[in-house]
This record gives sequence, structure tokens and C-alpha cells, in this order.
Amino acid sequence: MRLTMLGTGMAMVTACYNTCFVLEEKEESLLVDGGGGNGVLVQMERAGIDWKSVHHIIITHKHIDHIMGILWVIRKIGQGIHKGEYAGRVDIYGHDEVIRILMHMADTLLQDKIKKHIGSRICFQVVEDKESRQILGHAVTFFDILSTKDKQYGFTIEYTKGKRLTCCGDEPYNDQNSQYIEGSEWLMLEAFCMYGEADAFKPYEKHHTTVKEACEQAEALHIPNLILYHTEDTHIEQRKELYSAEGRQYYHGNLCVPDDLESYLL
Repeated sequence: MRLTMLGTGMAMVTACYNTCFVLEEKEESLLVDGGGGNGVLVQMERAGIDWKSVHHIIITHKHIDHIMGILWVIRKIGQGIHKGEYAGRVDIYGHDEVIRILMHMADTLLQDKIKKHIGSRICFQVVEDKESRQILGHAVTFFDILSTKDKQYGFTIEYTKGKRLTCCGDEPYNDQNSQYIEGSEWLMLEAFCMYGEADAFKPYEKHHTTVKEACEQAEALHIPNLILYHTEDTHIEQRKELYSAEGRQYYHGNLCVPDDLESYLL
């Protein structure tokens, strides 16, 4: 399975795209979040990911830097269905709030030629906390990250026997979710900024955290591979070097600070 970061930034970035990524298995893809607009289509094209391969979509929460791009993907797929260019169906997974918002936006903003496929080939799937689904042929378990800001789900996927990738959404790891995170081969955590710049970026008041704390969490959990994302973009050219230097003081596994379009073979 291959993971490609389409975007790595927080909500208001302009030097990179909002955080979202794709998991590819054989010729099928799972899109996780969509960023804030139709730039998600540009990023998929730049990454060489065929939009026609996207048959599964997960939306973690309702914030516009995660959900708005999904409407563009639905439109793209819907047009493809209408033109006979897209085979099969797309399943869109999220908690009840996310799915309610997406269905309302689709009904309000999309054309009838696309909307007529909702329910048959564009399928909204409400998932519950602790629920498991088969996606890309693998077990995916959703979990409530217990945000005090807005309802948000993370997930863990067993991408090969005995090995899991876990995504904690865009807020810090909550130890009440330890059953999903412990034992993960790969862990995806947000790191809004470097610890030394916390006073400038104020991550805590936004329910975010820093490179230092994310790395301390991964170290304590004995995670072999850590991906940091959902960052500020003022250091975009030096971000990998700067974040890696701070992170390696606290984490001694394989630390990944991806640029947009960077891929990892799981």
C-alpha cells in the first residue's frame, strides 16, 4: 500500500495545500479529506493519481479545510458517471454530522445529472465510533478522537497482516484512544508548529500541538514510523529540516515530515 500526501498544511496555508492524503492499493484508491477546494483535483493530477481510481473517501470532520474539497471530488466523479467515464461506485464515510453537511451541500449545489446518482453510485456511509468497515480489502476501524471543539473521527487500517496505519485527525493524540494507536506501525499526528514558536502560532488555543509534543507522544508509544502534518507554512522551504531537527530530539524512530505530493510505501 502506498500513502501519498496531497497536502500537508493547516487551514490558512498558501504555500502548500491543506492536509489530505491518498492510500493506494493495486488500482484502487482511498482519499482521506479533501482540503479546502478544487486544488485537491490539481494535487491528485500532480501526484499521478487517477481520479477514476478513487472508490472510497473518508472525511474526518466538518472544518472547511477538510470537507470543501470533497464536494469537488463528488462533482468530478458524478460527471464521470454521467459521461460513462467512471466505473462502479464511490463510498463516502464519515460520522453523522459530516455526512449530513455533505448531503446538504450536494443537494443544494450539484446539478441534477450528478444528484440522481446519489444513493446508487455515490453512496454516503454514516459510521459510528468503534465501527469497522472493509475498505480497499482491509479492515478499517473508526474512532472518535474526543475533540472538545468539533466532533472528529480518526481511523486505523490494517494494511497488511499484523501492521496498522493510524490517523489521529488534526488534533493531538488522546490517551483514551490508546487501544487504536498502540501497536501501530505508522502513526499520523498533527504538528501545528515547532515548540520554540508556540508563542507566535498559539497552537494550544486552536486545539493543536507542536513538533516536540507529537514526537514525545510517538516515542512513549514506541511507534516505528511517525508522519507529521497539518503544519503552518512560514518555513515551507526549510520545514522538513527544521521540524526534523526538533523532532529527533524527542523521537528516535523513522520521522517523516512530508512535503506536498511526497509518498511512502507502507
